[in-house]
Amino acid sequence: MTTVVACGENTENNADGNVNNAPENNAGNTEEPENNAAENESNTAEENTASGGEEIDKLVMGFIPSQDASEIATTAEPLEEFLSEELGIEVQAEVMVDYSGLIEAMRTQQVDIGFLNPFGYVQAEERAGVEVILKSIRYGEDSYVAQYTVPADSEIESIEDLIASEDKLVWAYPDVLSTSGYLFPAKQMMDMGVENLDDQFEALSVGGHDNAIMQLVDGQADFATTFDDARDTLAEEFPDIYDDLRVIGYTDPIPNDTITVRSELPEDVKQGITDAFMSLNDNEEMLKVMNEIYTWDGIAEAEAADYDIVREVFAEFEDDLDN
Repeated sequence: MTTVVACGENTENNADGNVNNAPENNAGNTEEPENNAAENESNTAEENTASGGEEIDKLVMGFIPSQDASEIATTAEPLEEFLSEELGIEVQAEVMVDYSGLIEAMRTQQVDIGFLNPFGYVQAEERAGVEVILKSIRYGEDSYVAQYTVPADSEIESIEDLIASEDKLVWAYPDVLSTSGYLFPAKQMMDMGVENLDDQFEALSVGGHDNAIMQLVDGQADFATTFDDARDTLAEEFPDIYDDLRVIGYTDPIPNDTITVRSELPEDVKQGITDAFMSLNDNEEMLKVMNEIYTWDGIAEAEAADYDIVREVFAEFEDDLDN
């Protein structure tokens, strides 16, 4: 079952529970002697322990909401079932409240697999020693851009207009750790001349890309920064959204989101996770699930060096994010 949890300062989350409830070994041949069955059960435990002496009887995946958390929880259930079958280990999905909560849960080894955006990964690498193993493919690309959106009737025509405005515009964004929602746009606007973001804009952190766009629909913000094109998340509910909201610019390319694993996960389990996710590229049903969760169209293997550009931008904000 997928659950929605808050993980932050409290490290006693139940994600690491049920360690004594390992699934029973499939006895298969009922004529097999009891001692052989016990030996098979022992071998299964040894396989799941091989690299670090840790017996793995459940894997927890941590998601960050890019849309309504309850929707992600429901959508992820087929992925839980698929991975559990492929890995031979129970896989449970948990939707965290924010990036910080997921990073903390991975640092304390409560979450095994993290769906982290590029900045979340870079921060988690530094704070929790996580390892990136995979990255998303969207529209055939392994990178994307952040998008600036305004109401259609706004006088703002460009990013330069945002910088030049003498009014303190309301800026809606998902989260200060959101790569496309905040950090890359913030760095871009600073490079274009904004000396102090807090003085220039009234910040409105709303917890999701769809929520940032919704602030424009509701007239609560002057502009929003999100992934491209976050209007898609609300198009079914608001069919006129492409006419009602207008895109005024983009950032430079950003490496795509990651699948990361916690620092103490055994190597053989990491490889199994990598293989299982890579197999999704040949599974149309599971790719549809990934698309519904995070608009992923495919999965590719990743290396830490792929995110060097993100580390450079992260360094610009590291002191602020630590506060």
